[in-house]
Amino acid sequence: MSEYPSFQYGKSRFDQNTFFGRFRHFLDVIDPSTLFVTEKRLQESIELLDGFRQGTRAQGVTDAQLWQAQKIKQAIIHPDTGEKILMPFRMSGFIPFGTPVVVGLLLPNQTLLSTIFWQWLNQSHNACVNYCNRNASKPSPISKFIQGYAGAVTSAVSIAVGLNVLIQKASRFSPTTRLLVQRFIPFPAVASANVCNVVLMRHTELSEGISVLDDNGNVVGTSKVAAKHALLETALTRVVMPMPILVLPPLVMTALEKLPLLQRRRRLVLPVHSLVCLAAFGLALPLAISLFPQMSQISVNKLEPEIAMATDCKIVTYNKGL
Repeated sequence: MSEYPSFQYGKSRFDQNTFFGRFRHFLDVIDPSTLFVTEKRLQESIELLDGFRQGTRAQGVTDAQLWQAQKIKQAIIHPDTGEKILMPFRMSGFIPFGTPVVVGLLLPNQTLLSTIFWQWLNQSHNACVNYCNRNASKPSPISKFIQGYAGAVTSAVSIAVGLNVLIQKASRFSPTTRLLVQRFIPFPAVASANVCNVVLMRHTELSEGISVLDDNGNVVGTSKVAAKHALLETALTRVVMPMPILVLPPLVMTALEKLPLLQRRRRLVLPVHSLVCLAAFGLALPLAISLFPQMSQISVNKLEPEIAMATDCKIVTYNKGL
């Protein structure tokens, strides 16, 4: 397969039926270089794609240019609303804007106040990312966002603070063991809170359903069953995502901090810690979101009877969200 196959609008240039294909696709999605795309370049990309859809492909336009234009549009524009996603809440901005928060979560010797602050900041960022990358085929009032945000942040802070208090009261642990365990506290706190965050931020999808599409991309109906599948798949990615981010850095830093260089120059610990977190985040994000394709498929036999009656297709597609 050539690097740039024949262009297909709305499709990925990588095989979405394989994990490796999805991994390569999502490396494009999270590419931080798209954060620096100018408004002029974005509009040129949209016009290029609109021209292709209308059958007026300009002379000399290559498949590579069309794939690049689609990459830019998909990174910035929400597929359901057609609106620009704010830079910190795009998937391409998740790592650059999220890494400082991860570093804060993993700082040793956390106080109760610092634990609350970093958990609040992390879940606030996650809530906005979940909301901005949700399935938006059905409108959702801002009051639902506020309710979901409050629930997500409360659950995260409660879990993290509760675990920290338990560790502080565990007198049988030596100071070294207690410090090591405290470094791992963020993982169960963040993983469980991430699931709450996804469900609470997108719970209107469960009550109202999401649009399902036929082979031609036409909406054939609204399905609550598809919404459950979409949220389950997204929640699973949010459990897997923190594993490398919050488990690997404590292990790596425990070993690195024993090195003579870091023993002598303690000021280097935070920069080294930040680089380790950045590397772990860069690995974890594409791995986690590659577990399922963004445009997932489901048999109509598993959906509501009215969906099966509305189409001759055996398989329909829905936007899982990210």
